[in-house]
Amino acid sequence: MIAGGPRPVAPFSHAVEADGWVFLTGQMPTDPAAPDAPLPAGIEAQTRRVMENLRVVLGGLGLDLSHVIQCRCYLTEFERDYAAFNAVYQSFFPPDRRPARTTVGVTALAVGALVEIDMVARRPAEGAA
Repeated sequence: MIAGGPRPVAPFSHAVEADGWVFLTGQMPTDPAAPDAPLPAGIEAQTRRVMENLRVVLGGLGLDLSHVIQCRCYLTEFERDYAAFNAVYQSFFPPDRRPARTTVGVTALAVGALVEIDMVARRPAEGAA
């Protein structure tokens, strides 16, 4: 668990690491500072909050978005929200360093969220630049 990280909505760890591979649990658009506050309105605001929550988890592990290898994204309103989701999501990565990604439409997510994103990151090898 990451100090200051989002409050889990189920029994899980924020991340698990094995041999330099870091698997981040899907994050919800909850505010770590006010976990019982209403979710942000709309896919853009929820996507930003999810990505910021993932940054918090990565930061707690001494990593950042440049270490992300793969993302899985889940949208409850895929057709309606896909373009707006992409616009926000891509702003978090440089065009020449985007992780592999799968985006899936789902029927529902915890806490009534519109979006959830999980990640796989890789810790650099000792001495690697």
